[in-house]
Amino acid sequence: MKLKALFSAMCLVAASSSFNAFAQQVKPQDVEQAVNDAMSQFNIPGIAIAVVENDKVVLAKGFGVRHLESQAPVNANTLFGIASNSKAFTAAALAMLVDEGKITWDDKVIKHIPEFKLHDSYATREMTIRDLLSHRSGLGLGAGDLMIWPDTNKSVPELIEGISHLKPVSSFRSQYAYNNLMFVMAGEVVARVSGLSWQEFVEQKMMKPLEMTTSRAGFSRIAKGNQNWATGHIPMEGKLTPFFVNYLEDFRGAGAIASNVNEMSQWLLTQLDGGKMPNGKQLFSPEQQVQMWHPHIMRVASKSAFDAYRQQFRGYGLGWSIEDYNGFKKVGHGGGILGMVSQVAMIPEKKLGVVVLSNQQAYPALTAIINEVFEDALGLKEQDYVTKAAERFHKGKKEAYAKAGTVKLEQVQAALPVQNYTGTLTSDWYGDVIVEYVANELRIDFTHTKMLKGKLEHHTGNTFIVRWDDTLLEADAYIHFEMDKAQQIKSASMEYVNPHITDFSFDFHNLDLKAKRAE
Repeated sequence: MKLKALFSAMCLVAASSSFNAFAQQVKPQDVEQAVNDAMSQFNIPGIAIAVVENDKVVLAKGFGVRHLESQAPVNANTLFGIASNSKAFTAAALAMLVDEGKITWDDKVIKHIPEFKLHDSYATREMTIRDLLSHRSGLGLGAGDLMIWPDTNKSVPELIEGISHLKPVSSFRSQYAYNNLMFVMAGEVVARVSGLSWQEFVEQKMMKPLEMTTSRAGFSRIAKGNQNWATGHIPMEGKLTPFFVNYLEDFRGAGAIASNVNEMSQWLLTQLDGGKMPNGKQLFSPEQQVQMWHPHIMRVASKSAFDAYRQQFRGYGLGWSIEDYNGFKKVGHGGGILGMVSQVAMIPEKKLGVVVLSNQQAYPALTAIINEVFEDALGLKEQDYVTKAAERFHKGKKEAYAKAGTVKLEQVQAALPVQNYTGTLTSDWYGDVIVEYVANELRIDFTHTKMLKGKLEHHTGNTFIVRWDDTLLEADAYIHFEMDKAQQIKSASMEYVNPHITDFSFDFHNLDLKAKRAE
């Protein structure tokens, strides 16, 4: 049986299932109540949500405000950064090129990007487009993200060069480890093969036929006259503070898209109809849908997920997470920016999809809202997902912050004179990091990243604490200096002060800094 026929048959079987759950439907009033409850219990300024079911949009609505100070309302057309939900667009762009016969999923990356290189020569030679999209490169969680986060000035050629210096943490294709840079490379494959930039391809070949007229593949590309976009908010010390970042524009194919729930609903309808858009035209084929929704690397199912929704398996396809949800196949993804998170979730058998966008970083709130949607649509036992999630969330936050802070020392070793710690350090993949003595304090400057400037506070011996000028980053780090025989900097390493709070994309631990000597 051909894949297209197989896909159609699967849909027919699902539609004719005798499960009582299929008699259920989404109840918009219950969804709206869940959103309002989540905003209240998680302290979220604004949320937008769209729900599609059986080829129709049953809800598309905004709640709250897009900025605490302006109090401008969120509506169904308010743009948010969808962050890593962009990855599915990049996978679909490649699926379109597969349909056109321009590439195959198993093309070697070096066929299209000859200068692409990994630390491991075997992985360099064997890495395929399929591998780029499934987090099985052998690189660690978020490895190299400091080249693109937060808001760096690195070009694609510089990223390609930097990737070659990142050391793997596992053998190729053996373990799942989320990595954004491989999706940046996937976007570069789109560009090299199509002759358009990744941004142009997504906007012209995907968003335009999908009638996603205000969505853009980068914050700077939003129409100048469109001010209907949300700002993120970060909670700190009991207060929400607006925090603007450019929706991860540097992440390109890994996370740069800005969209709204009205237009994302068209994306969901297309996904749930085997690549057929609401206008009846095919964006990508059902055959490629099968590939994208097939697990390419497995992950261990968690006990907590089993207890919550009977998760038996979970894996990652091509730009999509795939898992078991109360006996149904669930396809989805999350996305996160400091101060802003998003989530997409679909139950293909039910032709049911949800997208939730918010301007606060309480991700569990979005999961709880989606669970409330699924509860009605799947006929599940009624429970208060939002309240339970909020209780766990606040308890976890309280415990994490109670443990936060630097290690308390009974004895503190003296530091060397401050001038001994000054100089330029360099990372093979990031570039230069400067330590200098300015205005009576040691300062650190990540030269490619405007937001990573701060002061060094002595901890003990040759170890200091990096306190970033922008405390909302919540990314304090230890820096350990190794000195040479002349008591000058030889090298340095870094690690999180608060690993349970700091975002994994601040991958300081991967830097391996070396002193840069004057030639």
